[in-house]
Amino acid sequence: MHLESVDTVDIISAADFRQKYYEPKRPLVIRSLAKQWPAYQKWNWDYFKNAVGKVEVGVYNNIKSDAYTPINKADDYMLFGDYLNMVKQGPVELRIFLFNLFTHAPQLTGDFTWPDNLMKGFVKKFPMLFVGGQGSVTHMHFDIDLSHILHTQFIGRKRVLLFPFEEQHHLYRKPWEVLSFANFEKYYEPGASKVDLGKYPDLNKARGFDLTLEHGDTLFMPAGYWHHMEYLDSGFAMSLRALQSSFAGKLKGVWNLVGMRNIDTLMKKTAPVWWYNHKRGHYQLP
Repeated sequence: MHLESVDTVDIISAADFRQKYYEPKRPLVIRSLAKQWPAYQKWNWDYFKNAVGKVEVGVYNNIKSDAYTPINKADDYMLFGDYLNMVKQGPVELRIFLFNLFTHAPQLTGDFTWPDNLMKGFVKKFPMLFVGGQGSVTHMHFDIDLSHILHTQFIGRKRVLLFPFEEQHHLYRKPWEVLSFANFEKYYEPGASKVDLGKYPDLNKARGFDLTLEHGDTLFMPAGYWHHMEYLDSGFAMSLRALQSSFAGKLKGVWNLVGMRNIDTLMKKTAPVWWYNHKRGHYQLP
């Protein structure tokens, strides 16, 4: 893999952001955007536990999906407060994603400000929380709705691997899915990496970005960007999503949600092994 660092700024004007990053679809880390929010100081484990600790949430482990894995099906369910207690006590390879805690505690939306000056089209009903214990992994994928993302890290550090959408074939995208066949776990750690270049040789051609997010960092991920994330420490992040400005971009997102996902779900239910092997045959994988 050919990896470079992501541009990093403390602050950026709306004009520069659009010209240099939004329009050319290039990622960026903004260090001080979230530091202006009350959330930067207020949001911690106890704050969330007090606000939504009694809400039941789905949790996910590190195991990669197989022929039978349903789309976004949780591996277990527990109270959010109990999960946070586990995360605080030490390493735990369980994570929560796409959790809209603001439907349960709408007052928390007052803790941050939507950065409408940077881009339009924010889906303001769905700010999403992502939580993970130290060692938990979000495997390589791109977001199915093809939205632009502002992903702000709170507490702890997170290692992130990014690739433009156009690298999908070098990343061995599963046909009819948003996932990669390859496992990028511990990609940054010599001797522990699970990246199998012998099995997936085209990964050598992939060009992307490698970075670490810390408390208060906001990552701009342009629409369709592939991303793999690993929690170096227990922590949580919030994603603010914005629809693409173009009609074509919106239409592709709708197709992924309504067409592609439903077809894939149907095939997984009716002929899971054949469907999985059919996908692997696209790359002539054993």
